[in-house]
Amino acid sequence: MSLVDPIKVANIVARVAAEVILPRFLHLDSSEIQEKNPGDLVTIADKQAEQRLIEALPPLLDGSLVMGEECVAADPGLLTCLSGERPVWVIDPIDGTGNFVRGSPNFAVIVALVSGQQTVQGWIYDPLTAQTTYAIKGGGTWRAGERRVFPSRALQAGSVARRDHPKIEQRGLEVRQLGSAAHEYLALLDGTLDFSCYRRLHPWDHAAGTLMVTEAGGKAATLDGKPYRPVPQPGNSLLMAPDQESWEMLRDLLGS
Repeated sequence: MSLVDPIKVANIVARVAAEVILPRFLHLDSSEIQEKNPGDLVTIADKQAEQRLIEALPPLLDGSLVMGEECVAADPGLLTCLSGERPVWVIDPIDGTGNFVRGSPNFAVIVALVSGQQTVQGWIYDPLTAQTTYAIKGGGTWRAGERRVFPSRALQAGSVARRDHPKIEQRGLEVRQLGSAAHEYLALLDGTLDFSCYRRLHPWDHAAGTLMVTEAGGKAATLDGKPYRPVPQPGNSLLMAPDQESWEMLRDLLGS
């Protein structure tokens, strides 16, 4: 399939963040915050940013569909479009909405382009630093004009992990929870997070980030060793590590 110019997408996302998201950071009224489910927040900024991206992204690629987290919350049946033949834009308008509401800086915009049940392009935009990280299947992971590659280093069993698996703390791994999958993927790429583990595999959280990890030379796979696919996978777990050896070490720790 044809790919899109990653800079065009990055510019659209940055513009939407500047016009819709940032003006409401630290300025949300209580009436602009709702709960989709207990503890699962959505704000007027989420909804408006998603709508803006829904309008702006499909014209970049003929025949493409679009699916946002908030649209799926209203109509879960939209997830079936990921199994079809047409390319799909997958949007998380504000990843880390709880942080956004609390005034924490760990929130971001995630966009992925999925085709054939694979992520072919992905973007993470941090509105507060105005930095975009993007990846292209077969074309690397990039930020500020530089290709991102995991450094070679030996990881030990006590290296940092994330969350969402009951055996992590039992195995003596340090657990860090940033409250934003986007920022956890960025931390993996920067080397400030060694491992990442998830059991909730929403495509808007992971489609872009897993591509970034693999294109930077890392390993992103489900516990059975298969590559992550941005389709519903109930009961599965996702592990990320900088290399195959480290990934296998963590899988063995969690599986033993």
